[in-house]
Amino acid sequence: MSHIDVTTWYLEQTSPDDLRPAAAPEGDVRIVRAEVPSPEFSRFLYSAVGGDVSWVDRLGLTYAQWREILDRPGVETWVAYEKGTPAGFIELHAQDEGVVEIMYFGLVPAFRGRRIGGHLLSYGTARAWDLADRWPGRTPTKRVLLNTCSLDGEHALPNYERRGFRLYDTRVAPKPAVETPGPWPGAFA
Repeated sequence: MSHIDVTTWYLEQTSPDDLRPAAAPEGDVRIVRAEVPSPEFSRFLYSAVGGDVSWVDRLGLTYAQWREILDRPGVETWVAYEKGTPAGFIELHAQDEGVVEIMYFGLVPAFRGRRIGGHLLSYGTARAWDLADRWPGRTPTKRVLLNTCSLDGEHALPNYERRGFRLYDTRVAPKPAVETPGPWPGAFA
């Protein structure tokens, strides 16, 4: 199996004042929390958003494994809709000591380049900062983390930086070269 070198950038915000929100796009764009954990819906979002940028880590998970991830206290999925159609999502994971990680974020390819991504990232980051308000007993957020890599879309890192995320680490590691799966097998063939 061949390998490629993948650069991963680790970014953070350490205060809600770090967030520099993007303007909301024009038109009928709404962001709604998926309050009922649904492995089917989450897998759809994951594969639809990440299929063309080699998101493969979760594709082999069982239904029970998806359920276990989504049922964890402090895990939230926020979905952007344009005219009622899912356009993208942001998945937040509360961790110990007031840390919230943006585990996944992105747009379905057909919705990229329409100013939805900056708005969704802004909104989702604000929800990371106020996550403890929705989860009694959680420590208030002190740090919001995320990472992106050279396999993600070319606009990912600049979007994070425009929203006020700061780089705190960079790593390069070989990873197996995998075919981009698309939202379903053979979608990009």
